Amino acid sequence: MHERIDPKDCIFCKIVRGEAPGHVVCEDERTLAFMDIFPVAEGHVLVIPKAHCTNLLDADPTDLEAVIVRARTIARAIRDALAPDGIGTFQLNGAAAGQTVFHYHLHLIPRQSGEKLEIHGRKPGRAERLAELAAQLSSAVAAEEAAGAVS
Repeated sequence: MHERIDPKDCIFCKIVRGEAPGHVVCEDERTLAFMDIFPVAEGHVLVIPKAHCTNLLDADPTDLEAVIVRARTIARAIRDALAPDGIGTFQLNGAAAGQTVFHYHLHLIPRQSGEKLEIHGRKPGRAERLAELAAQLSSAVAAEEAAGAVS
């Protein structure tokens, strides 16, 4: 698990800096959430710390806390907006575990009963649909925050 990447070359860091496109769901000073461009299911969101770290093992504990609290809010928004049967939360550490982007990230994947369990999609999502879902989930996140669901 020694995969390292320079933050200047990291695609997720580029999204944080606005140098690469991303369908942003929400952000705060420590985290950014955006649609996975290779979604396993409609509503597949990634939550990352804005500060670069490779994986769980080298992440700042404060960033980890911020990511999981943000993920809980987004999961509630996914539940309310998309009504899946469940929501998978996945985080992979190292290439051997299936990590493909070496910037810590948490997958939130809406799941329907009977679906095959997958973590990575094989084909890119349609940009228009990803933008629609990002806007829908962004509104649902705002509603969750307004209701005081975030502690």
